[in-house]
Amino acid sequence: MSISKLLLIVGAMLLVSLPAAAQFGEVDGYVIGPDKKAVPNAIIGFDRFDTKAHTEVKSDKKGYYHIATLPTGDYSITVTVDGQIRDHRDYIHISPGRQAATAGNSALGTTFILKPAEVMQAELKKEAAAAPADDAAAKKREEQERARKELMDSFAAGKAALDAKKYDEAVTNLTKASEVDPKQAAVWSALADAYMGMARGQKSSEAAPTYDKAIAAFNKAIELQPTNAGNYNNFALALAASGKMDDARTNLQKAIEIDPAGAGKYHYNLGAFLMNAGKGDDAIEEFKKGIAADPKYAESYFYLGSTLAGKSTMDASGKMVPPAGTVEALQKYLELKPDGPNAQPAKDLIAALGSKIDTKFTDPNAKSRGKK
Repeated sequence: MSISKLLLIVGAMLLVSLPAAAQFGEVDGYVIGPDKKAVPNAIIGFDRFDTKAHTEVKSDKKGYYHIATLPTGDYSITVTVDGQIRDHRDYIHISPGRQAATAGNSALGTTFILKPAEVMQAELKKEAAAAPADDAAAKKREEQERARKELMDSFAAGKAALDAKKYDEAVTNLTKASEVDPKQAAVWSALADAYMGMARGQKSSEAAPTYDKAIAAFNKAIELQPTNAGNYNNFALALAASGKMDDARTNLQKAIEIDPAGAGKYHYNLGAFLMNAGKGDDAIEEFKKGIAADPKYAESYFYLGSTLAGKSTMDASGKMVPPAGTVEALQKYLELKPDGPNAQPAKDLIAALGSKIDTKFTDPNAKSRGKK
């Protein structure tokens, strides 16, 4: 096979095989009482702003709760114990992948250290009893309610446009939301994503200032919510898009420091971005780092092998010579995901390189398929 034909195969595989962004977040955390002891049987309710969807989970005897697949988005979270509301938070952003949360760290947004019941109930009663006593107070309260509704409406419209890839419309609505309340990290994060989407559809000369706007919005989101690993990851991609690779890797490392378990995913995300941007050597470096951080993250192996394959040469006898580790990376993908979405492309590429597919690995689904 000629080098040019191999490159066409590799290019086609990478074009059609890029995975879609994850649409679910994994959320866990603790409910801890004023006495620093675990609170069992607390009900943690998640209400998503844009769809009004409700999800709830109960804490176990250690105060721990876990939701494996919560749709990404922005939520209001309420903690109820014995029928009484004990904590409430608005605008908690759920990113793709596992959210960083540890016992005792309420700043992360998904762990709760409760106030004494009487204190919380007194605060709720005070809020309920805070009906305006005069026309001026009533007018102020109406203005606050109007602003809150304007914020929610603009944010919901912006998120809906973002999901529909209507980036101009998303920027318009999310900018309005940021002006109504500039202290909402979720708004700035969504605005940054909208600018990123807009920039990807622009010519390079037009994209640069749009990426700068995305970077500014990510900076604002991180300033307001410095413990959200997803923001740092997305910020790194924006910086990479604008050619600021040193800054991109700095922010990627911050994401990893907050969420060490996601290191493989974060390196892979940057690697995939660099690969699509035609920066193969930088992409290879990130895929290798991702594999070192998480040896079971299968997609890193496939894209490492695919990217390396594009650097193959031909010896004097006309035999294809891929870089060291190319076939091994593709074989490892097949070992980890024999029925994965890139299994057939991996097999095709191994064959194109003149190697045989290693059939020594076991298919983890084979046993379950054999059962009736």
